Amino acid sequence: MGESRLKTYIANKHRFKAFGLNVLSEIYLPELPQSHFEGDVADILIKKADLSLLWEELAGENKYFVINKDLIMFRLPDMAIYLIQKGNEIYYSPIGNANEDQIRLYLLGTCMGALLMQRMILPLHGSALEIDGKAYAIVGDSGAGKSTLASAFLKLGYQLISDDVIPVTLNEENIPMVTPAYPQQKLWIESLNQFGIESIDYKPIFNRETKFAIPVSNQFASKPLPLAGVFELVKTEDAEIELNPVQKLQRLNTLFNHTYRNFFISPLGLMDWHFSTTAKICEHIDIYQLRRPISRFTAHELTDLILASLNKEEKVYG
Repeated sequence: MGESRLKTYIANKHRFKAFGLNVLSEIYLPELPQSHFEGDVADILIKKADLSLLWEELAGENKYFVINKDLIMFRLPDMAIYLIQKGNEIYYSPIGNANEDQIRLYLLGTCMGALLMQRMILPLHGSALEIDGKAYAIVGDSGAGKSTLASAFLKLGYQLISDDVIPVTLNEENIPMVTPAYPQQKLWIESLNQFGIESIDYKPIFNRETKFAIPVSNQFASKPLPLAGVFELVKTEDAEIELNPVQKLQRLNTLFNHTYRNFFISPLGLMDWHFSTTAKICEHIDIYQLRRPISRFTAHELTDLILASLNKEEKVYG
């Protein structure tokens, strides 16, 4: 996951593991498993700082993002300014009486996605699962049902690798590998109800009172796994479920469209890297589009269809 190290000293030294990286954080991150690495050498530093003057200098008026080859900054009105740089530093600057839960939401989402990209680790937007020793990614637009489908797999006993940001690297043989992120899912209350899960047992994500953080430590993958397939989940008004292979150049488009915060890629100067990386990934994986009707709850049908397709492939190629 890269050799970059950062030695620094911060006031509150919380140590965590996420995305295969050691994290030294000034803010406590209950979503992440704690780590016990020694000293103050870490892969990622998360530190509170006053970024207001730097934002005024770089952003000017009416901007939400500043992105160049050296850094990514973004500002969320009435909440915080964030700075991500060097692939190992995340700074946050609260605005007013910003809620810490909301600050953490963006630290673990947009900030981590940006940092992974700076480290030239491909962040896909979706959920990843371990099935028979391989990683399979479920990607799609917001609201497509990625986490819900992943939860249906967990109900069948499979392991979660990542939810929201999926880190993909190429090993020495150019095999795409997925590294476990951290053991948490985010599920809407409608999905909890379908799975018979009581929402009262879980904490709502700030500002999204009907979406909940669900720990899955007992079903979390422990090591990087080869990426074998990607399923693009698409909502449709049709009555039936469809599973179709994605062909030729459309495979590259699928991976680009579902790269986390893909508008970062060009201003970071990473277009060539992204094309080269996704082209190599396409040589080793299958990509499907999975169309699901919005008229009914289909997660269990979708898991059956995916598992049947994987079993069929094993019989053909095994």
